[in-house]
Parts: sequence; C-alpha cells; structure tokens
Amino acid sequence: MRTVRSSATALALLLAAADSSAQSLEEKLEAKLKEPFVANAPWVLDYADALKQAKEGQKVIFAYFTRSYSP
Repeated sequence: MRTVRSSATALALLLAAADSSAQSLEEKLEAKLKEPFVANAPWVLDYADALKQAKEGQKVIFAYFTRSYSP
C-alpha cells in the first residue's frame, strides 16, 4: 500500500511540475508564428479575408486546420 501511495504522490508531483513549466497555448502560437516557414510566407490568417482575396483573384483557398492550439 505504501508503494502505491508513494507512486501516486510522485506522479502528482511530476504532473504539477510539468503543468507549471508548460507554455500556455497563446505562447506556443506566438512562438510558432515567429518561425521562418510561417513568417516568410504571405499567409492570410482570417478566413473572411482569404475568401475575399480568393474570389478577387479567382483562386482556390488552401486551408490548414490543426488542434495544436485548441483546448
């Protein structure tokens, strides 16, 4: 029983430490937006703006959806 209690305590401490040192989702998004492959491309992040530009230029929209920053 002590082993289980000790393991549970150790796991709780590890989870608390990992949670406090983890970046927030907003910080992760800001860091990703600063990376060269994103910063050096003319991305349109607003769907309404992208749709308007696509219609004006008679082009298609390439949309990339991810859950990296969604809770």
